Amino acid sequence: MIALFAVYYLMATDYLKQRRENKALGPQIGEITQLLAQIPPSPADLEQRLDAARSDFQAARDSFPDRANTTPVVNHILRVAEDTGVKAIPLITQPWSTESVSDHDYAVFRCDISVTSTFTRLVEFINRLETSELKTLIIESLSVERATEKTGEENVVPVEASVAVAVYTQTPDIDGIEEGEKEEVD
Repeated sequence: MIALFAVYYLMATDYLKQRRENKALGPQIGEITQLLAQIPPSPADLEQRLDAARSDFQAARDSFPDRANTTPVVNHILRVAEDTGVKAIPLITQPWSTESVSDHDYAVFRCDISVTSTFTRLVEFINRLETSELKTLIIESLSVERATEKTGEENVVPVEASVAVAVYTQTPDIDGIEEGEKEEVD
């Protein structure tokens, strides 16, 4: 009988304890229910929008060239310089490096260009570089100064500019990237 009484006592105290906890949790449950009711329902086209965002993201990643090759980049810059009538020498390249942008690694090719030209031709050169077939080419810095030597033309002020260019590509195997010291192309 004592054992039965002890079991009933333990069950009764456990029941009373749970009942007190339920009373304490009741107002909290009510508050949380009100907060949940204030959350707007998710849009019906959420999955479609997520799929569209994923495909746009993949398209943007795919727009980066696969192979890292410096020769076409340098040739392109020199061709744009020739087409716009600017002198872009010396062109100093840096070795490929890897740069992390938004948790994704990209191979980056940088080069510094000394440009001598008129201001109008310099602007055309920069515009053509930025809108060229190298979609991932960016102008990292540009400084322009009046040139010390005059051209033969009157009312034309020559300028000298230092242009820092970077081209981003998808990260290939590091073994395929050209490594080494800075190169100078004349």
